[in-house]
Amino acid sequence: MLEHLQRTADDLGLPFATRTRTYNSRLAQELGLWAIDKGKGDAFHLAAFRAYFSGGLNIGNHAVLLDLARNVGLPVEEAEEILSGRVYAEKVDEDWADSKIRGITAVPTFIMGQHKLVGAQKFESLADMVTLYGTARTIIKP
Repeated sequence: MLEHLQRTADDLGLPFATRTRTYNSRLAQELGLWAIDKGKGDAFHLAAFRAYFSGGLNIGNHAVLLDLARNVGLPVEEAEEILSGRVYAEKVDEDWADSKIRGITAVPTFIMGQHKLVGAQKFESLADMVTLYGTARTIIKP
């Protein structure tokens, strides 16, 4: 599985370093929902992705998450309150329950109709799925 991820990351030009440990991303998910509400969701998720997959950092660690929040311009004191109060825990529980119902076991997962693509995918694979469902006539590669 790791070999496939490495090849896909290489093909897509994504940062991906060999990891020796897997860390629980639950708190990162909670803080990520808060970051979305603060208008910094994309920046936070990209920072968390890089920290975990490139840096091998423990994104379940409060200090690491607070650094990520700081680095994307989020207020660190508020981030600490979100983490310690588990403010978004119930929303993440709801997301997990929805994922279970839909058969989602990994991220990212792309679903359209009866088709599902799991994991990092080549642009062409996503474009093919979108085209199959008639949601786009022409897909222009970025």
